[in-house]
Amino acid sequence: MSEIKNLNPECIWKNFDALTQVPRPSGHLEKVQQFLLDFAARVGVEAFKDPADNIVMRKPATPGMEGKKGVILQAHMDMVPQKSPESTHNFETDPIETYIDGEWVKAKGTTLGADNGIGVATIMAVMEDKTLKHGPVEALITADEETGMFGANALPADELHGDVLLNLDSECWGKFVIGSAGGINVTATLGYKEVDTDPDDAAVRVTLKGLRGGHSGLEINEGRANANKLMVRFVREAIADCEARLATWHGGNMRNAIPFQAVVVLTLPKENVEALKELVADWKADFEDEYKGIESGIEFFVEDVETPKTELPEEIQDNLVDAIYAVHDGVVRMIPAYPHVVETSSNLAIIDIEGGNALIKLLPRSAREDMKDYVVNMIASCLNMAGMKVETAGSYGGWDPNPESPILHHLLRIYKEQNGKDGIIQIDHAGLECSIILGKYPHLDVVSLGPTMKSPHTTGERALIPTVEPFWNLLKQALEEI
Repeated sequence: MSEIKNLNPECIWKNFDALTQVPRPSGHLEKVQQFLLDFAARVGVEAFKDPADNIVMRKPATPGMEGKKGVILQAHMDMVPQKSPESTHNFETDPIETYIDGEWVKAKGTTLGADNGIGVATIMAVMEDKTLKHGPVEALITADEETGMFGANALPADELHGDVLLNLDSECWGKFVIGSAGGINVTATLGYKEVDTDPDDAAVRVTLKGLRGGHSGLEINEGRANANKLMVRFVREAIADCEARLATWHGGNMRNAIPFQAVVVLTLPKENVEALKELVADWKADFEDEYKGIESGIEFFVEDVETPKTELPEEIQDNLVDAIYAVHDGVVRMIPAYPHVVETSSNLAIIDIEGGNALIKLLPRSAREDMKDYVVNMIASCLNMAGMKVETAGSYGGWDPNPESPILHHLLRIYKEQNGKDGIIQIDHAGLECSIILGKYPHLDVVSLGPTMKSPHTTGERALIPTVEPFWNLLKQALEEI
C-alpha cells in the first residue's frame, strides 16, 4: 500500500498516499477535514473550515514577492465511493488499497480517489514546501463536489482574496480547460401500495453486472452500456412473454456515474421459469453482440429466490417500466461550434423500487441553460406520465470559455517551454466548480488543469504516473512567474 510514496514527485505522491488512508466518501467528510486542518497546523500555514464545510488554507508570499497576483489553488476533498460486487470495502472506515501496475496507480476493487485526491495532494505539496517561490497563495478544498457541488454553492462571497484560480480537477495532461457544462439533479418519486404475490408463483433474481460504468460527463459519449437501460429491455419482455411481475429493482448508486450494475426480483408462474431463464440467455447474447468492442465483461444471469410476499400493482409496474424504457439517457447533441465536444446529455443513474416507494435519479448536463431546461422538461414529461413527482435541485450553470485568458496563455507558454509541444485548449462536458466560483468572484482569471487519469467514478480509475511530475514542474514555474 505504501509503494506509491516512492514515486516522483515524492512531495505529491506521499501526500496522496496519506490521503488514501483517510475515509472521504461524499457526505462523510469529517475525517478528511480534520486531516487537512491537522496537516496545515503541522506545516505552519493558516487554515480553517468555512461555513460551507470547505477547508481554506493561506500561505504568505515569498519575501519580496508580496506584490504579485494572488493565486487560489482549488480541488475537492470528497471521492466517489464505487466498489466491485465482490469487495467488502467500507468507504466510511477503510483506507483505499493502492498498487502500481506499470505506468498506472490503481486501487484494489474500489475507486482510487485520484479524482480529486491528486489535486488535494498537490495543494498540500505547495503548502509545505519552503523552497517554492510564489506570491500569496490560497487553497480552497471544497466539500461534496461529487454529489451536488455543495461546498462551492455555499462558498461565502467574501472569503477569497486571490486574482487567479487554478482548478486542479482536470484529468488529461497537456489539455487546459477553459469551459465546462452546467448540470442539475433530477429526482422522481412515486409511492404505491404493494399487492400480495400469488402464493403459487415462483420468484427469480436477475443480475446484470460487469459493465464498465464511467464518469457521466467525461465518458457519456463513448457508447458505454447503462445497466438500467439494458435491464428495462429484458424486464419489459419478461412481463409480456413470461407473465412476470416486478417486485424490486435496484440499479446504480451514484448520480454522476454511469450505472454498471442492476438487479431485479421478478415473480412469475412456476411453469414459465425455464422460459424466463432462456430469455436471460438470449438477452445476454444480444447485449454482448451490441456492445462488442465497448463492453467485454457483461454478466447477465438468473437465480431462484424465495418468493416475496408483495409486488408492484400491475398498472404501476407497467407505467414505471414504460417510463424507464422511454426516458432519455446519453448524449442529446454536440456543441455545434465544437462538434467533438458533448453539449447536452442525461444520465439515468439510479433506480430503487421496493417497499411501496419508487425512486429514480438522473443527472442532465448542458453547456447551454436553454438546453438544460429542455432536457429537464423532457425527463419530467416522461416520468410525469407514470404518475411520478419530479423535483430538481443543485442546479449550476456552465462555465463560459474565455480564450483570451492571460493565465491560460501563460500556462500554454510554460507548457511548450518545458515539454516541447503545444498544449491543447479544451472545453469539458464534465461539470467543474469554476462556474460557481466565478459567479461569486467574477474578477478571477480561471484555468483547470491536472495530470492524466482514466475512468474516474469506476473501479477502473487510475492515475498515469509519468504525467504527475511534468504537471508539478509546470505548476512550480507558474507560481513563481504569475
